[in-house]
Amino acid sequence: HHDWFTALLTSGLCAGLVISYLPQHFRIIATKSSEGFSPWFLLLGSTSAASGMLNMVVMQWSIMRCCRFVGIGSCLEMTAGVFQVFLQWFMFTIILVLYMLYYPQHRRYAEVDVDAHDTRPPQHIKTSIKSDEWRLSITLAWVVFIHIILIIFITFALLITTPLPPSTLGAPLPPHIELWATFLGVASAGLAAVQYAPQIVHTYQMKLVGALSIPMMCIQSPGAVLMVLSIALRPGTNWTSWITFAVAGIMQGTLLVMCIVWKFRPHKLQIDDFGQPL
Repeated sequence: HHDWFTALLTSGLCAGLVISYLPQHFRIIATKSSEGFSPWFLLLGSTSAASGMLNMVVMQWSIMRCCRFVGIGSCLEMTAGVFQVFLQWFMFTIILVLYMLYYPQHRRYAEVDVDAHDTRPPQHIKTSIKSDEWRLSITLAWVVFIHIILIIFITFALLITTPLPPSTLGAPLPPHIELWATFLGVASAGLAAVQYAPQIVHTYQMKLVGALSIPMMCIQSPGAVLMVLSIALRPGTNWTSWITFAVAGIMQGTLLVMCIVWKFRPHKLQIDDFGQPL
């Protein structure tokens, strides 16, 4: 049985995901700066996407095992939902990687003011001590790395060591695996619910767009509705699989409105998106 509507919707969303994230990737690379991002936003987003991805793997594990008995085309169609959430995680994690690579050099190390003891103003001397924000960014990047390794290990340890029922659509998972899937889904939704909060606060305090991409958010905010629909229509999923994207879409829409407001403000003040004079 081929569900062409769901297959086409998923294919379109996968292409849309890549297209929507590219403006953000290109903006960071083009400006050679990731200033404007909250490291907490990137931590929460990466861990939320990773948890959502592994939730989908667990929920559709029985369906994925059917790939041994069907052709490549049917296998790709059945596992398209897993690939879809993997793509979501991968494209977001690239933002975190670019954030670390293009973190502004002038903000990586602390400065001290040295008094000249005369009429000259104090001199700003760069030190070899990492700034608080750069040190925090490094720590959170390690947390993201350890988190994905840990949940991958636990997920596949459970799936491989637990005797599962035959690969029958709708067959219930063992209770402890069902519990792990629910934990991943709820954790993903919880992280997504607060993911945009630090970024919204950070952007509000800066009153600048920075390296954030408005075109990306313009594509993704309405796209969240299609994402939820696509996942909800997939067999073997429940509300824990799609609630993440519903919450994230609402929060991202809020950030988008704020960025549009700040986008017009700098032009009136004759400054660019990073606060530098035009």
